[in-house]
Amino acid sequence: MKKTGSQILLECLQLEGVEKVFGYPGGAVINIYDDLFDSPIEHILTRHEQAAVHGADGYARATGKVGVVIATSGPGATNTVTGIATAYMDSIPMVIICGQVPTPLIGNDAFQEADIVGMTRPCTKHNYLVQDIRDLPRMLKEAFYIARTGRPGPVLIDLPKDIQVASMKFSYPDSVNLRGYKPTVSGNLRQIEKAAKMVLAARKPVLYVGGGIVLANACEELLKLAEMTRIPVTTTLMAMSAFPQAHPLALGMLGMHGTYFANMSVTECDLLIAVGARFDDRVTGRIDSFAKKAKVIHIDIDPTTIKKNVGVDLPIVGDIKNVLSTLTNKLLERDDQIDELQEATQDWITDITTWKKTHPMAYKKSKSVIKPQFVIEKIRELTDDDAIISTEVGQHQMWTAQFFNFTQPRTFLTSGGLGTMGFGLPAALGAQVAFPDRQVIDISGDGSFQMNSQELATLVQYRLPVKIAILNNNFLGMVRQWQQLFFNKRYSQTCMDLPIDFVKLAEAYGATGLRTDKVDEVESVIQQALDTPGPVIMEFKVDREENVLPMVPAGKGIHEMVLAS
Repeated sequence: MKKTGSQILLECLQLEGVEKVFGYPGGAVINIYDDLFDSPIEHILTRHEQAAVHGADGYARATGKVGVVIATSGPGATNTVTGIATAYMDSIPMVIICGQVPTPLIGNDAFQEADIVGMTRPCTKHNYLVQDIRDLPRMLKEAFYIARTGRPGPVLIDLPKDIQVASMKFSYPDSVNLRGYKPTVSGNLRQIEKAAKMVLAARKPVLYVGGGIVLANACEELLKLAEMTRIPVTTTLMAMSAFPQAHPLALGMLGMHGTYFANMSVTECDLLIAVGARFDDRVTGRIDSFAKKAKVIHIDIDPTTIKKNVGVDLPIVGDIKNVLSTLTNKLLERDDQIDELQEATQDWITDITTWKKTHPMAYKKSKSVIKPQFVIEKIRELTDDDAIISTEVGQHQMWTAQFFNFTQPRTFLTSGGLGTMGFGLPAALGAQVAFPDRQVIDISGDGSFQMNSQELATLVQYRLPVKIAILNNNFLGMVRQWQQLFFNKRYSQTCMDLPIDFVKLAEAYGATGLRTDKVDEVESVIQQALDTPGPVIMEFKVDREENVLPMVPAGKGIHEMVLAS
C-alpha cells in the first residue's frame, strides 16, 4: 500500500520512538497536520516557532531523547533559527522539519519561500532538502542518527509541499551507513593508560567538566572517578547538575562568574583533566594565563574541540562514559598508588578548603529589600531534589548557577553557548511535557521573560503546572551591571521602568499571579505557588542594582576576580 510523504514522515517519527512534537501549523505543512490529526503522536502547539524549538530543546535536555519540531515555510522556518542556533551551541539532539514551497517553485520567490537550508547550514549539525520522496525515509533515519550520536546536535529537514503529497510504497531502512561520519566511541587505550599515569603523578589535580558529561549520561562515572581519586571537580554552566554541588569535592562553577576557589584551583593546579568541555572564553578568561602551571588532558567525543582554544598535552577522543569507565578501571589496577595519590594531594585539598573558607560564595543579606540570591535559595529549600529548573539568560541565570546547589543530572536547563534570552519559559514547558508529575520552575528576569511570555497560553492550554519566578529589577540587569562597572553608570537603554503588571498578565492568560516586595513574604509566596495547581507567575521586586559577583572583567585572567565585598 502506498503512503504519502506526510504519512511516511509521521510513521518514521513513530519508528524512531517519538511521542511528542512541538510546532506551529501553516500552509506549507497543512498536509502533515492533517495526517497528524489521526496520529498517536502528541503535538504541543506553542505560540511562536522559536518557542517550539526551545520547547523541544528543553524536552531533549531533560530526557536525553531527540526533540522534534514542525514548522511551516518562510517566516515559520526563519522563526526557528534562534532556537536551532541555541541547540547547536549546546549540542542538543533535535530534528526540525520545515515545510517548503513546491519543488518547481523553489528559487522563484514564491509566497512564503525562504532558503532555510542555506540559512541554517552554519548552525545545524547537518541539514537536508528533500527533492525525491524515495529519499525521505533514508533522510529521516539519517537525521535521527546524526542528531543523537557523536557530539549531538540539531538536524533540519526541508520538506517541499509536493513531496508531502506524493506517494510511494513505504519501507524504513534498518541501519545507517554514512561513509564520512563515524564517531569514535572507545578512546585510544594507550592514551587512557598515559592519562592514568599522569593522574597518579599529579599533586594538584582538578577535573574540569563541561556539558558533554550530561549528554553522555556519564555523571555516575564522573562521581566514581572523583571519589576514588579525591580529585576536586569544577563544572561549567552547562554541567552544574552533573556533579552534586554540596559534595566536599565540588568547586562549583569556574570562569567569569565562577567561585573564587574554582578559579584559583584551576590557576594553581598541576594537572587539568578536561571532560566534555570546550574551553570557551567565559571559562578561560585571558588564554595566556589560563592553567599555565598544568599539564592538560582533554577528553571529548568531538576531535575538533581539542586544541581549538587551549594547548593540550594528552588528547583522548571517545565517548566520555566509555573513556571514564576505562580510565577508572586502569586506575583500579594500581590500587596501592591511588592511596599514595590521596596522601600526596592532602596539602592541595587543604589549600582548596582554605580558599573556600576565605572567599565563600556569599552575598549581603538584607531585611528591607529582597535579594535575588535569597529568592533562589528559598526556591531550593522548598523544592525537593527532583525539581527541574530552567532559566532565561542574564543575572538571574548566574545567581541560579551560583546558589541553587544542584544534585541531580538533567535538572538545570539553560542556554550556555548562545545565551538566548527567552529560552527558559518554553524550555520549562518542554521539560514539563516530558515529566508531567515533576516540579518544573523557570527562574527569570523581567527582561528575558518578555521575550516569550506568550507561552503562558501554551502552559494554560495543556495544563502544564510550570512555576515562573520573575526576579524583577526593572533593568536589563547584566548589561546594566557592565554599564555600572565599566561605563560610569551610563545606563543607556537598560532601564525598564514601564510598570508591567505581571500578576494581571498571568490572569489574562488564565494563570495565577503572585507578587511581593517584602523579604518576609518570599517564602510564603513560593510555597503558595507550589501549592497552586496549574501555571503560576511569582513576581519578586528585588534589589535593583544587585550585581553578580565574583566577576572576571573582560581581558583579565580568571584569577583576577572582582570579589563581593
